[in-house]
Amino acid sequence: MLAQDGLVAQLDKAGLASQIQLNKSQVEQIKKKNLTAALAWHGASPWVSAVNRGATETFNQYGVKVLVTTDAQYDPVKQVADIENIQALKPDLLLSLVIDGVSAREAYRAIVDAQTKLVLLSNPIPGFVHGRDFAGIVTDDMRGMGQTAAKQANAYLQGKGKIGMIYHDANYFITNTRDQAFLKAMSAFPGIEMTVKRGFVKEHDTSAIASAMMLRNPDLDLLYVSWDTAAEGVVEALRSDGHNSVKVISHDLGVNNLLDMAQQGNMLASVADRPFEIGVTMAKVALLAEVGESSPLFTLVPFDVVTKENIANSWQQAYRSQLPRIVQLAIGE
Repeated sequence: MLAQDGLVAQLDKAGLASQIQLNKSQVEQIKKKNLTAALAWHGASPWVSAVNRGATETFNQYGVKVLVTTDAQYDPVKQVADIENIQALKPDLLLSLVIDGVSAREAYRAIVDAQTKLVLLSNPIPGFVHGRDFAGIVTDDMRGMGQTAAKQANAYLQGKGKIGMIYHDANYFITNTRDQAFLKAMSAFPGIEMTVKRGFVKEHDTSAIASAMMLRNPDLDLLYVSWDTAAEGVVEALRSDGHNSVKVISHDLGVNNLLDMAQQGNMLASVADRPFEIGVTMAKVALLAEVGESSPLFTLVPFDVVTKENIANSWQQAYRSQLPRIVQLAIGE
């Protein structure tokens, strides 16, 4: 697993989303500027949609016109093209999650050099300097989330058992940091054995990895998976192979795994951030930069532990939208 140790250390100095506020004078300045913004995302999902809604609603509140929203479909080449197209629109502000900071660096460099204020979601761009090239990085408390996932595993296993870990084997700052935080935190529970670890790059590979892992280690009690959609294949594999007692812990919220959780299947718990609040905070960091105010390198948004007892409330905290009807029915609402 790869991580950028210098940036991880900077998380100790991170600010909190609740601290990113605009005063009355700053709001008045912003509303007079007739600002424009662009939102360049890595992909499309309920999570991304919530980030986008949070940012768009905040920009609307302060009179900022959103010119375009793009979806790179998890393709670094497409994301570079998206950024080049956005540059032609000359937005004042740009919010983005970068898929591959190395390949996209020059495209982002060009838009920053054209005086667009850039705010990043979770992933840094190598060589970019905080306060000069970008206003800040808004993200979840990735170390706290990994540590909390480990505590949930220990609580379920009551200090004794065997775990398999299916981690993100790519150079991706947020997932690397969360996964490593989980692994480090598990070492504090000597009665729990980290029996096997396997990496993945593509989400659709996790089903086969889980099946092979269980075939070789049929006595595993629990599997950790880097994030929700990657965990869907794991849950499916466990169900198909008859491993009904093996539990799964992951991050983020998705309908399929929430349904399994509500029905007391393999999905035990998830540690979920708050994407709507991420979008709100990114927009505010960008607006503060526009009026010459600095923000921390990292600004962290809170997270919640999601179990079958608090699915509805956790969904509302994360997405600020109604829980899908199919999940409502599953939890008896």
